[in-house]
Amino acid sequence: MKKKKIYPEYTDKEWAKLASILSDENTNDINLLNRFRTNDGFDTIKNWKELQMTNNYKEIDVDKAWNKLLNRLNENGLLEKPSPAGRIFSSSYLLKVAAGILILFSLSAAAYMIFNRNIMNSRIVVATEMNQKNLQVTLPDGSIVYLNRNTSISYNKNPGKNERKVFLSGEAFFDITPYPEKPFIVDAGKANVTVKGTSFNVISSNSGEAVEVYVQTGKVVLSDNSGNKSIELDPGFIGTMKNNLSLKVLNNDPNYLAWNTGKLVYDGQTLETVFNDLKKVYNMNIVADDPEILLKTWTSPIDNQPQETIIRLICASFNLTFTKVDNTYHLSAIK
Repeated sequence: MKKKKIYPEYTDKEWAKLASILSDENTNDINLLNRFRTNDGFDTIKNWKELQMTNNYKEIDVDKAWNKLLNRLNENGLLEKPSPAGRIFSSSYLLKVAAGILILFSLSAAAYMIFNRNIMNSRIVVATEMNQKNLQVTLPDGSIVYLNRNTSISYNKNPGKNERKVFLSGEAFFDITPYPEKPFIVDAGKANVTVKGTSFNVISSNSGEAVEVYVQTGKVVLSDNSGNKSIELDPGFIGTMKNNLSLKVLNNDPNYLAWNTGKLVYDGQTLETVFNDLKKVYNMNIVADDPEILLKTWTSPIDNQPQETIIRLICASFNLTFTKVDNTYHLSAIK
């Protein structure tokens, strides 16, 4: 008879998912549960359910547990028939120790998964996809965060006593509720942003791995992960931090926050610039069949209009026509 494995190799993510499944919080990954059940030789699923219904620890009867394990091994033909008395004692003793170890392992594994489940339950993760933007997230302290496309933010449901902290990947605009005695920190991976009450924009996904911060109101401190390098930013300034290199410049782009406001303003910028902004703000892919089209200039505002309206306004202004292939607009001159 083929012996069952104790457990196959599982990743931390799979253990966490198993804990969620066994706690009836996740019923999506049936394949993972079936794989675990197939290789589970110790009734872990049954023990897990019993553990959930028990509020207090019970005294473990190792003798009873060992006898139960020994009977199960005998029933499945997994024990050889004993011969000398000494061997009977040795096998019996070793099996008894093994039973105790397995019980401790099962309880430790259950406690580990319960602990991790509690950690996961206390952390909230919100993420947007390619076609989502301006997703509003209200934090426990009342602060508001707006997420751009392909952005995720995570934070504790119950923040600490001395600080408020979130973890950001992507781009987001923050409007922070002021608590002078409790700083607000954005962990942007390569750098940290510290404030007390202000509004600002953070990009953690720039090319070159630089973290970029634009301050709209208040003051912001941008620092590297070591805390040895930092710059203070006033309203209207953009700060970047990469490793130990920092830069502070005054923002001269009126459309810097257009992804959040939806409003683009122009005063003679080329269509190449306009098309790049429309890609970022409205997720519009525009291709000019003739490079000369990109040199034409644009002066009208674009304010939260539908894509079809925007492309028709551009075509009417420059005597152009368009065709749409998949999600891309192709512009060409009318002949």
